[in-house]
Amino acid sequence: MVEDDELMRRSFAVALERYGYSVRTAADGLTGLELFREESFDLLILDVMLPGLDGIGLCRKVRETSLVPVLMMSARGDGLDVVAGLEAGADDYVVKPVDTYVLVARIRSLLRRATYAPVLAPGVEAEAAATAPEGAVLVFGDLRIDTGGLEVSVAGRPVALTPTELKLLLEFAAHPGIVLERHTLLRDVWEYGWDGDSRVVDLCVQRLRGKLGRDRIETVRGFGYKLRR
Repeated sequence: MVEDDELMRRSFAVALERYGYSVRTAADGLTGLELFREESFDLLILDVMLPGLDGIGLCRKVRETSLVPVLMMSARGDGLDVVAGLEAGADDYVVKPVDTYVLVARIRSLLRRATYAPVLAPGVEAEAAATAPEGAVLVFGDLRIDTGGLEVSVAGRPVALTPTELKLLLEFAAHPGIVLERHTLLRDVWEYGWDGDSRVVDLCVQRLRGKLGRDRIETVRGFGYKLRR
């Protein structure tokens, strides 16, 4: 967790440790980046407003070498911070002040998606692949999705996806040609048990398009998205 507010940093660390997590903290972006490069982590929590290197820049640095899940914390839930964080590669965000149980729910959701494959892209745990037959290889033009090995390629080229991106793609691939509404994707991919911010979906779809091809996922205005058959 990289958070410059000392009281918040300490209180969250203590609270998360009570839930069984091992927490390392840093008070500024540069120290956080150094810590990330020195050790291995299952998840990163980054505040947006940080001294030295802000959370957006830190997230971009992380994404240069890693697909580890990233949860952003923003004090401006309706501002540009949220969009900038998601565009930088974050998987989700929470708005401060945030209750511990909400933070823990988001952490658990991210960790459920994420296991780490040593060769290609990180994948998601077995339940995320349950939308397709075990070991099935799904082909959509030059897009190939190995649901057993959790590997994705376009025109024979491996594509590295974050766990959230991969789970979103698997959801689309399980319903080719069918429009999936944003609130359905928030429920099934992000595991929101309440109304969430659809910008999370929109920005993740945008990142998928950048990696798979702009025309692969079609926008159906007023409804949602669908994977082209």
